[in-house]
Amino acid sequence: MFDLEKRKHFLKKRVSPFKVDARTDVSDLLKRMGGTAFQARNLSKAVDVWEEMLKTRTTIFFGLAGAMVPAGMREVVVFLIKNRFIDCLVSTGANLFHDIHEILGWYHWQGSPYVNDEDLRDAGLDRIYDVYGVEEEFNASDRYIYEFVDKLEKRPYTTREFLYLMGKDLARRGKKEGILTSAYRAGVHIYCPAIADSSIGIALGLRDGDNFIFDVIGDVKETAELTASARASGVIFIGGGIPKNFIQQTEVTANMMCKVSPGHKYALQITSDSPHWGGLSGCTFEEAQSWGKIARDSKRVTVNCDATIALPLIVTALAQRMKGVKRKLPRMDLTDSHRVRKTIWD
Repeated sequence: MFDLEKRKHFLKKRVSPFKVDARTDVSDLLKRMGGTAFQARNLSKAVDVWEEMLKTRTTIFFGLAGAMVPAGMREVVVFLIKNRFIDCLVSTGANLFHDIHEILGWYHWQGSPYVNDEDLRDAGLDRIYDVYGVEEEFNASDRYIYEFVDKLEKRPYTTREFLYLMGKDLARRGKKEGILTSAYRAGVHIYCPAIADSSIGIALGLRDGDNFIFDVIGDVKETAELTASARASGVIFIGGGIPKNFIQQTEVTANMMCKVSPGHKYALQITSDSPHWGGLSGCTFEEAQSWGKIARDSKRVTVNCDATIALPLIVTALAQRMKGVKRKLPRMDLTDSHRVRKTIWD
């Protein structure tokens, strides 16, 4: 015989077959998808988790990997920044370079993955799956970065300082609103821990004389301080890679600085990678709990989906749900960020 009492523990909510309704907006669509299963249900839960972050005084870290800007996601991220749906962005250098490229008035072009790439090379076109970029236009963006440094004092800069000043400069001379310019105006911090691994690094590497110095350890201290001083922190990862680990390690660093930090309270990721290869991009939040990066009682969800599908749907639903709601912003004070008062070795 089956244990019917134990069965009751598992059977608490029925699957609700999805009904098509032509009057449905995106927010309601995703809400009703929560009654289904698989990634439709996770997509629905992702909106709920992010919404709760916005309605509590949570410091929200946003990790951006993959070629999201060339794929047309720039204005989605701009919306998140301008409306303070995120408080701190950690990005690959590539996404920020392509953001600079579009701010300066250049474009990315729809193409095809089924093409002779030697022909593209002859035509001076660079391919990112089904997106093309024009080589001379990329070179013009490189030149902007190369020349921008002439406006700066000769001293080390955290990537946050560098990107803030670049956002300020682009806000004056740029032709479009972008991630860097909107972050400058909204007071959202941007970090790029692997900034050398991009065309930004290439442009700076072309300069003669003393090398430009980034204080990336300053980035580590600042982000740990932001986490430690937050009432609660939440993480949103688009893809994985360095942005994901850099945000997750803020909890580890804060604890080693003897600043009580219980792990990120909210966690949401959109990924197309799998955990069984051992790579970070597919790493589960449960695995991160073993490191103390994610809180024991965290609200978390992983959406296994192409981010170019999931992110616009989630953000549109959030925009509809948060319309007219004024968010109470967390403190983002960095005045004490370079002081390590005590460590676990003291």
